[in-house]
Amino acid sequence: MRHVIVTRLLTAVLGLMLAGCGTGNEHGDAGTNADGDAPVKVRLALNWYPEAEHGGFYTALVNGYYADEGLDVEILPGGPNSPVIQRVARGDVEFGVEIADRVLVGRAQGADIVTVMAPIQTNPQCLMVHADSGIESFDELKDLTLMMSSGAPWAIYLQKTLPLEGCKVVPNPGSVAQFLADEKTAQQGYVFSEPYVVREKGGQARPLMIADLGYNPYTSVLIVSRSTIEQNPDLVRKMVQASVRGWQAYLESPEDTNRYIHEQNPEMSLEILAFGADQVRPLCITDEVPLEQLGMMTADRWQTMADQLIEVDAIQAGQVKPTEAFTLEFLETSAEASTGEASTDPSP
Repeated sequence: MRHVIVTRLLTAVLGLMLAGCGTGNEHGDAGTNADGDAPVKVRLALNWYPEAEHGGFYTALVNGYYADEGLDVEILPGGPNSPVIQRVARGDVEFGVEIADRVLVGRAQGADIVTVMAPIQTNPQCLMVHADSGIESFDELKDLTLMMSSGAPWAIYLQKTLPLEGCKVVPNPGSVAQFLADEKTAQQGYVFSEPYVVREKGGQARPLMIADLGYNPYTSVLIVSRSTIEQNPDLVRKMVQASVRGWQAYLESPEDTNRYIHEQNPEMSLEILAFGADQVRPLCITDEVPLEQLGMMTADRWQTMADQLIEVDAIQAGQVKPTEAFTLEFLETSAEASTGEASTDPSP
C-alpha cells in the first residue's frame, strides 16, 4: 500500500539532508569512461517499491536499451519517505524518479534538481468510494469519513476546493480493511493499486481521480542534478532516450518486464502488475501527448503546479521558477510537442 509524504515532513527532511551538501559524487564522476568501451555505471533511485509506475525504466533495463547506450544502470528500489530528491541533489545517485510537485517543493528548499522527462501525464492519485454508493463525482462527497493524508498538497487542495459537507478527515490507515467494512468511507489510493486490492478482497471501489479536480502533477518523472546536466549532458541524453524507449515498449508489451518487477518485489503479483499496466497506459498516452512524444512537458503545466503549491502553502510565492524545474533539451520530439514557452536551457 502506498503512503503519501506529508509536505511538512518533506520540508524538514530536505532542510536537514541538503545542509552543507555539494554537487560532488563520492562514487566518482558519473559518465566518465577512460577506455571508451566499458559501460558507464549509473544509479537510478526510485521513490517507491518497484511497481507498474516504474515499468518503463525497468523495461529499458530488461530489454537492454540502457546497455545499447553504453550504460550500466542499477535501479535502486525506494519505499516510504525515500529521500530521492536529496540523494540526486547531493550526487549520491545520478538520477531519480519522483512526482512533479515534490520536485518544486525540493527546489524551494534548495535542491537544484531538474526534470528531464515525464512519462505519466495524468497523476494516478485517487480517492476511492464504494462502487454502490451512488457517488460518481467529487461534488457528491457528503457525510463520509475520508481516510487520507490530510497534509499532502493534493489533499489540502481537495479540502480547499470542495464543500465536503458532513465529511470527517482521518489519517489513512494504510490498508483497505476499514474501507471494506464501512460503506460511509472514502480512501486515498493510486488507481493502479488500491482499487485492485479492494476487488481482490471482495469489494468494489470507484476511483475519483484527483487530476479531475485540476491538481495534476506529472508522475514518475526522471530527475537529475543541474551539475550533472552541465558536466555530462551526453550521459543525460542517453539516459533520457533509453528511458523513453523503455516506456514506449512497456506500454505496448509489459509482460516480460512485469515478471522482472515481480522478482524484485514479490508482493506485486503478476495479476496486479498486469492490472497496473492497463491502468497506467491511458495515464501516459493522452490526446496532448501521443506515444511517440512520450515524456513531454509544458511550461503551462509546471506554472499551474507552482501556483497550486503556493495556494496550499507548500511553497512561498517567488521561491521557485517553474521553467527552471524542467528541460526539454534531451527529448527528441520537444520542438513538435511543447506548448507554451518551455525551458530548454538548464542554466538559470
